[in-house]
Amino acid sequence: MADMNGQVALVTGGIRGIGAAICDRLAARGMTVAAGYSRDKEAADRFLESHRGSSVHQGNIGAVEDCERVVQEVLNQHGRLDVLVNNAGITADKTVRRMTPGEWDRVVQVNLSGAFYLSRAILQHMLDRGSGRIVNISSIIGESGNIGQANYAAAKAGLFGLTMSLAQETARKGITVNSVAPGYVSTEMVAAVPQDALDRVIAKIPAGRLGEPDEIARVVEFLADPESGFITGQIYSVNGGQYM
Repeated sequence: MADMNGQVALVTGGIRGIGAAICDRLAARGMTVAAGYSRDKEAADRFLESHRGSSVHQGNIGAVEDCERVVQEVLNQHGRLDVLVNNAGITADKTVRRMTPGEWDRVVQVNLSGAFYLSRAILQHMLDRGSGRIVNISSIIGESGNIGQANYAAAKAGLFGLTMSLAQETARKGITVNSVAPGYVSTEMVAAVPQDALDRVIAKIPAGRLGEPDEIARVVEFLADPESGFITGQIYSVNGGQYM
């Protein structure tokens, strides 16, 4: 693998779960990581204690002004931005019949529009430098759909279209854009699922277990590597065989 020392990565939702595992992987390769977060200041402080030289940036990923500000903060603090990982996401689960327009809008705004806002905000910098890596963290739900998650599924499926379109726009400019679609992974979000429901999910996974955050992070690390420049517009499903 190529040297990644001195490079800078912005990982949204980077202070916990899959995002924190991605930050750990990239930092271990010598990168400076800038972690985006929305509310948990204590977790952000703990992240800074364990990632010296890195930074944290608070903002609402569903607001274009916050996304543009965070990108500018990273550039001002670190001088460059080589890798953008659009990882942050929320849920608001209800069947379509019961879902409010506000619940639909909020999930789509954060999970899909936020990735567009951030990609757009960093694009000129990457174009000027002639290189860059954008990795969108989608979900198995974006591939298969799920009862009670129409908003989440639509947003995560939308990331595939954003990935492929932006990949085509930037392929000749030294920028790659790819998606990673995790299955059910052992995170705080999944831990909140009732155990009987979780057991039913695991029973449908051919691998017979949940994934681990680091198993997603190692795919992101691979795509972020400077030597992965001929891979763009692709979807990497990491789901233990649950969706093929």
